[in-house]
Amino acid sequence: MLQAIKRICGDPLGLVGLFLVALMVLSAVLASVIAPYDPIALNIIDRLQGPSFKHLLGTDQLGRDLFSRVLFGGQVALKIALISISIALCIGVVLGMIAGFGPRWLDNIIMLLFDTIRSFPTVMFALATVALVGPSLSTVVVIIVITSIPTYGRVVRTQTLSIKSNEYIQAELAMGASTFRILSMHLLPNVVGPLFILASMDIPTVIALEAGLSFLGMGVKPPTPSWGSILNDGYNLIRNTPWPIIAGSIPLVLVTLGFTFLGESLRDLIDPKLRKSL
Repeated sequence: MLQAIKRICGDPLGLVGLFLVALMVLSAVLASVIAPYDPIALNIIDRLQGPSFKHLLGTDQLGRDLFSRVLFGGQVALKIALISISIALCIGVVLGMIAGFGPRWLDNIIMLLFDTIRSFPTVMFALATVALVGPSLSTVVVIIVITSIPTYGRVVRTQTLSIKSNEYIQAELAMGASTFRILSMHLLPNVVGPLFILASMDIPTVIALEAGLSFLGMGVKPPTPSWGSILNDGYNLIRNTPWPIIAGSIPLVLVTLGFTFLGESLRDLIDPKLRKSL
């Protein structure tokens, strides 16, 4: 683990990505300690203030401190990203290994399911789902899980099809090893590497989707702070003050850059064919 961190820090982009990701995670985890104000507390007297020592990023139309709302919005973004991607990853791994290692007819059924899900544009599917069941944190998580499973499942299926023809897998089968043992002991360790890279690069996409839904009023419910709702407030008040839009867009840009740089560095570290040291 320490060696991996050293190799990431040795790459300038990896170091920047690791710093930005660590900054986001720490600011979200410690939001209740760092935030100077309650993110949903109203203070009409100080509404639409610019940045100052009292309010580092200014205030919104209700006098709420934007810096505090950005910090707690990071908690929402991180919670949705980690929960949804973890669930999608687990389900995708299981279905992908079953499709790649199981009989042909089962593979066809699973791939048909994946193709059916991916045939719907993600944003349209999200808007339709929210319109049917209503906006909530759990709805956003379900949308992300359903739309992400085929991506991970296809990657695992491809890796499984490539690995299962190896001689050591055939030897295990000849010795009577169970399917569960082969999948868990031999196939799983060989497919998780690319998935970590893919998941790290999917996190900013998931966060952007949550922010987009919240921007449209179809994400987390007010007054829960969200980067998307901050952007929505800023868009409505753009003629009065630019600070809400700036406060909501900066964390989205930094998170996207951080996880993208870190994912690129992890790809070079995990995939032997792409390591810069070779």
